[in-house]
Amino acid sequence: MAGLIKREDIDEVRQRTDIKEVIDGYVTLKGAGLGSYKGLCPFHDERSPSFTVRPQVGRYHCFGCGEDGDVISFVQKLDHISFHEAVEKLAHRIGFELHYEDGGSGPNREDIGRRQRLLDAHKVADEFFRAQLLTPGAAEGRNFLYGRGFDRAAAEQFGVGYAPQGWDSLLKHLRGRGYTDPELKLTGMFSEGGRGIYDRFRGRLIWPIRDIAGDTIGFGARKLYEDDQGPKYLNTPETALYKKSQVLYGIDLAKRNIAKDRQLVVVEGYTDVMACHLAGIPTAVATCGTAFGTEHIKIARRLLSDDGSGGEVIFTFDGDAAGQKAALRAFEEDQRFVAQTFVAVEPNGADPCELRQSKGDSAVRDLIGSRRPLFEFAIRATLKRHNLDTVEGRIAALRESAPVVAQIRDAGIRPAYARELAGWLGMPVEEVSRAVGAATKRAAQAASAPPGGGQAQSHGQGGGQGYAGSGRGFAGTAPGVAPLPPSAVLPSFNRPDPRDPVAAMERQALEVALQEPGMLEGETWQRFSEARFSTPAYLAIHEAIRATGLEFSGDPVRWVEQLLQEVPEPLRPLVSELSVVPLPANTPEGVLRYCKDILARLFELQITRIKAEKMGQLQRLDASADPEEFQRLNRELMQLEMQRRSLRSDA
Repeated sequence: MAGLIKREDIDEVRQRTDIKEVIDGYVTLKGAGLGSYKGLCPFHDERSPSFTVRPQVGRYHCFGCGEDGDVISFVQKLDHISFHEAVEKLAHRIGFELHYEDGGSGPNREDIGRRQRLLDAHKVADEFFRAQLLTPGAAEGRNFLYGRGFDRAAAEQFGVGYAPQGWDSLLKHLRGRGYTDPELKLTGMFSEGGRGIYDRFRGRLIWPIRDIAGDTIGFGARKLYEDDQGPKYLNTPETALYKKSQVLYGIDLAKRNIAKDRQLVVVEGYTDVMACHLAGIPTAVATCGTAFGTEHIKIARRLLSDDGSGGEVIFTFDGDAAGQKAALRAFEEDQRFVAQTFVAVEPNGADPCELRQSKGDSAVRDLIGSRRPLFEFAIRATLKRHNLDTVEGRIAALRESAPVVAQIRDAGIRPAYARELAGWLGMPVEEVSRAVGAATKRAAQAASAPPGGGQAQSHGQGGGQGYAGSGRGFAGTAPGVAPLPPSAVLPSFNRPDPRDPVAAMERQALEVALQEPGMLEGETWQRFSEARFSTPAYLAIHEAIRATGLEFSGDPVRWVEQLLQEVPEPLRPLVSELSVVPLPANTPEGVLRYCKDILARLFELQITRIKAEKMGQLQRLDASADPEEFQRLNRELMQLEMQRRSLRSDA
C-alpha cells in the first residue's frame, strides 16, 4: 500500500488552494466586509446566511450550526470522501504533484478511493458516449436532436451522447481502461445477467447528469428505436454517486446564473432544460425521475441565497392532470422557500421544447414571463374539482380551498386572495374571510403543537439562540455567534458572557491576533505575550499563541492551522470562529487602524491591572520604614501612566 501523504505537501495544497473558489462551486457567497464572504450554510438548512469564509486564513465557519474547517475538510464533508482523497482531489485541481512517505507517487489503482474511481469511470463513459454520437450508427440519435431544434453545437454544449446498440460496447471500453467488473457493477451503467454484466444503456440518446461541481455522476437515456422494450426514459439507478432526490439536471450549467439572476426555473425534462438555456433562460434545471423535493430545495435555496431579499422559483408543468398534480406537490413545499414561487403553464399543454420548436425562442421566454403565483394556481386547481354551479359544490370548494389560502406566507397578501376566492366562488367576502381565518388558526395550532403531546420546546434560528439551562454550561451566546459544540465543551471553557466588556475586549484582541498575525511583531509581540487574559477559554487560546510563537505569522493559513493543533480540542471550533469573523473595517487602512486600536486597548487594560496591583502595594507600604521601595513603586506607577498615555496617543 502507498504511504501517507507528506505533511509538507498537505500544507502546500491547503495554502495554494483558493478556499473561496472551491466553496463557490457549492454555495453562493457574497462579500461581507473586507476579505470576508457569507452564504447559506451547506451543512444545515437556514434562512439567513451565517456561513462565513475568510480566504486570508483559509477557513470557513458557520455561526449557525458551528460547522467549521479548512478547504480540505470542506471537500471531505461535501463530497463524502476521506481526508486522503480530498487532498488528492485538491492537488489534482491545482496541478500539484503529491509525495508520499513510502517514496512512491501515490496509491495504485486498487488504493484509489472508491468514489474517485467511480467518478473517473463516469468521465470516461461520458467521453465515450459523446464520441459515439458522431458515428454513422448514431444517425437516429442525431435525427432526434435535429427534429427538436438542437444542432451539433447544442449537443456539445450539453454533452449529449449516444449509446451503441450492442450489448457490451461501453463494457469493453471501460475494461480496456483498466476497470474491473466489481468496480463497474457499482457505477449503475451496467445490468447483470446469467453470463455476467452488460451495458444498461443500448441504442439510446444519452444525457450526462452532473453534480453541482460539474462531475458526471449518472446518465439519462432516451429510447430511439421501436424494438426497444424498455421505458421511454431510463436513468442511472441509485448508486454511491447518484441519488435522484438530490440531483438536478443542468445545475452545473445553471448555478452561476441562478445566483446572479436570483431565479430558478424548474422544468420536466432534459430537452426542456436545453430549450430554455438556448432560448435565453439559463436558470433552468430539471429533476431526474422524481418530484421536486426537500433535498432539491436545499440546493436551490443555497444558490438563490434564499434569505428574504428577493429571488423567485418558477415551476413549469404540462397542462394535463399529471402536470397539475406535480404543481400542487410543489405548492406543498412552498413554505420551505423565502423566495417567491410561481408556476408557468402553457395553455395548450406544450412543454418548453415543443414551444421552442413551434414558435421559437421568444415563446419560451414569454412562457416564463407569464408566470403566476403558485398559490393562485393551487387555489384555481382546487376549485376545478368542484361544481361551482351548485350550493353544495361551492361549499365543498370553500372548505377545500380555504386551507390553501391560509398557507400563504405573506399575511398582507392573504386577505387579498380571500377576496379573490370569494369572487371566484360567487360567495360573500365575509363568509370566505371567516373560513380562511379559521383555517389559518387551525394551521397555527397544529404547527405549535409539540409532537407526541409533550411540552413544546423553543428553538432559535441561526446562531442567536440561547442555551441557558440547557445543561451545556454556557454563560450566554452573543447574537449571531454559535455556541461551542455541546459534546466538546468542558466546564472550564464556558461561553464567555458577551456583556462582559473585558471578555469582549479579549475576544477582539484574539480575532486580531488570529487574522492579522503580522501585527504582532517586535515589541508588540512581547507585550501581547505578556498580557494576562482572565476569561478561561480566551486564556487557553492566548497560551496556545504564546506556545506557537511567531513561526508562521507570515502565513495566516499555516498560523491558524498550527494554533488549532496547540489548543485543547474543545476550543478548536472557537479558534475557527475567531479566525473568520469579519473585522469591522472596509479598507486595508481601516483594518490597520482597527487592529492597532484593539491591541492598544488590550495593552492599556494590562497597564490598568498592573497599576492597580502596585497601588495596592503602595497603600500597604509604610513609606517611612522603606523609603526606597516607596520611591521605586512611585517611579513604576509613573512609567506605567506614561505608557498608557503613549498608547492612547498612538491609537
